[in-house]
Amino acid sequence: MRMLLLALAALIIVAIAGISAPWLQFLLRLAIAKGLAALGVAILLRAGLISIGHAMFFATGAYATAFLARYGITDFVSLLLLSTIISTFTGILVGAFMVRYRAIFFAMLNLAVSMVMFSLLSKLYNVTGGTDGMRVVRATFFGVSPGEQTFELIVFLTSLAVVMLVGFAINAYLKSPLGEALKAVHTNEIRLEYISVPVWGVLLVGYTISAALAGLGGSFAAMAVGHVLPEMAFWTESGHLVLVAVLGGIGGVAGPFIGAIFLELVHTIAAGYTDAWSMIVGAALLFVIFFLPSGLYGLINRKRGGSVA
Repeated sequence: MRMLLLALAALIIVAIAGISAPWLQFLLRLAIAKGLAALGVAILLRAGLISIGHAMFFATGAYATAFLARYGITDFVSLLLLSTIISTFTGILVGAFMVRYRAIFFAMLNLAVSMVMFSLLSKLYNVTGGTDGMRVVRATFFGVSPGEQTFELIVFLTSLAVVMLVGFAINAYLKSPLGEALKAVHTNEIRLEYISVPVWGVLLVGYTISAALAGLGGSFAAMAVGHVLPEMAFWTESGHLVLVAVLGGIGGVAGPFIGAIFLELVHTIAAGYTDAWSMIVGAALLFVIFFLPSGLYGLINRKRGGSVA
């Protein structure tokens, strides 16, 4: 109950801040989209698996939204659901192969597949628009096409509601036997096999969920920006998602969202004063790695007397 009240209070504060400041609202929409994708990365990190190619699912969700909207499916809820379903099935297909590998092999194979997708999105100009990308047709709500400001506000408030629902669903998953098995894979995979726990199945479920979250985030990003680009599948975007997950902390569901908001704020503020904003972001990451190994979520959790999972 306490967790629910804290989550509601945080979302209300974020909603009020976003509504009162249009520039902050856009920043928060992007942060939420990337936070969802980074939450997927954090799930894999719990199993000791680093995906340097998870942007492929982020791009899958974004391009699915663009294609669906282009060919007549413009309902907001339908776009989110269908884009997430497409990303989920893509995650099952790719994950069935990926979860057989560990350590650097897992990371590099994900990177390789992601770069193949980036190349296809860049080269298939007649289909994807190539390096120019694709415009995303503005979504409708139950057949009604709102004005630009109204649309942006609805997307923002909807994204907050989705974060709440996804947060509790993923929290329940991580506390379930399947979720707890992820940590066991990281600590002693052989012991799990000895007690007849199918490691391949545990990791495939985790991988699929992480792909679905990345696809959902990609769909939100596509509608927030109104344009999709092949760079959404590039390796630097995957690295950014890992950075967000590590910065926020993987000890709790809120970690990736805290990391995403913090990083977007630092980026926006630093870019307004200097061209060396990348150095500032890098310094912030180094500080977290050396002094806050549990991430920003771990720091907040300690302050309120909790324990990091």
